[in-house]
Amino acid sequence: MGRYRPPQPKQSPYITRAGYLRLEAESKTLWIRRREVTKALAAAAAEGDRSENAEYIYRKKELRELDRRIRYLQKRLPDLKVVETAPSNPQQIFFGAIVELEDEAGELTTYRIVGPDEFDPQRGWISMDAPMARALLKRMVDDEVRVETPAGARRYWVLSVSYSVE
Repeated sequence: MGRYRPPQPKQSPYITRAGYLRLEAESKTLWIRRREVTKALAAAAAEGDRSENAEYIYRKKELRELDRRIRYLQKRLPDLKVVETAPSNPQQIFFGAIVELEDEAGELTTYRIVGPDEFDPQRGWISMDAPMARALLKRMVDDEVRVETPAGARRYWVLSVSYSVE
């Protein structure tokens, strides 16, 4: 069996200003943490036999994970496009919209459509690449939305659309 994995589909390059600043801060923090881990790794390597040195093995693994994330951020940050303006039609759903929906059972749900780098299910933030967000884009208040889920098709009605200024 080979290790080939097909490339992931391209993610949307859009992000909010706050999301972009969070990623930049994470990048700076990772570089500082990397310096600390490198010093600890050098100290662990100086202890001698590396094959049974748990500290050395742990620090190598930690350094590898830090480098992976730093590399990702270095590639991703220049490609991102910060969206700071509300759309010309605030009644229509676009990037950054806060959407209140009602499902067939009458339950209310609120989502905010954000970029794939800042989605947060606990806060109700969904990626604009998610099936739900793709179904909502360009819809308006009182529109019916049909979304294909693993459990089958579900219907929602758009109750309100708003845009917050961050």
